[in-house]
Amino acid sequence: MIPGLVSVTFRQLSPAEIVTLVVDAGLEAIEWGGDVHVPPGDLHTAREVRARCADNGIAIEAYGSYYRADGDFGPVLATALALGTPRIRVWAGSNGSAAEPDRGAVVEDLRAAAALAGADGVELAVEYHANTLTDTLGSALALFAEVPALKPYWQPPIGSTVDDALTAVPALEPVAAHVFSWAGDGARLPLAAREDLWRPVLAALPADCHVLLEFVRDDSPEAFAHDAATLRAWLSTPGWGHDS
Repeated sequence: MIPGLVSVTFRQLSPAEIVTLVVDAGLEAIEWGGDVHVPPGDLHTAREVRARCADNGIAIEAYGSYYRADGDFGPVLATALALGTPRIRVWAGSNGSAAEPDRGAVVEDLRAAAALAGADGVELAVEYHANTLTDTLGSALALFAEVPALKPYWQPPIGSTVDDALTAVPALEPVAAHVFSWAGDGARLPLAAREDLWRPVLAALPADCHVLLEFVRDDSPEAFAHDAATLRAWLSTPGWGHDS
């Protein structure tokens, strides 16, 4: 597995500062967010970030766009290509599966975006996320059947159980997981506090999955360093994950 960071964990930091944090933490990859660090259409910044990552031996796991299958995908794709990423993360609409008034339109938009990205050798992926068409396992699996080119991410929804995770992860076989520990009310915890969740989840994730830290306590670089050390220790310990 490939450990890394979701850049929007530190919206208050510059790309240069984020690369330094990742290098110092001994991680290997970054998903770059499109809301602050690499805005859609800002090809100059995308190329600068690409070069900085290359100079520091850091892989670009994805372009974390905030595209919601409802507009012009062109600037997102152009920015991803300038960034040199193999994958773009988008959102499966703006409504939960029970509330979406036109699922077909969202599906068609995602299908068209996946085709455009695929023509340039870039994958399209969506999170397992509330208030989108991937808010339940059943709806998510239906979406991946409707858009076979689409790739899944996974993260633990607030209030989900270990059993929920061990049902969803093998069914989805995600290409990436956003890794964090929350209490039942959504309060952020040290990553190590949910070893009961992450031990079985890491064992169930695909061996080539990216595992990307997100949502650290108080948006703190120090908390991130502790969580990164925890993740690296887990991945290097026999019995953790498919590649151990």
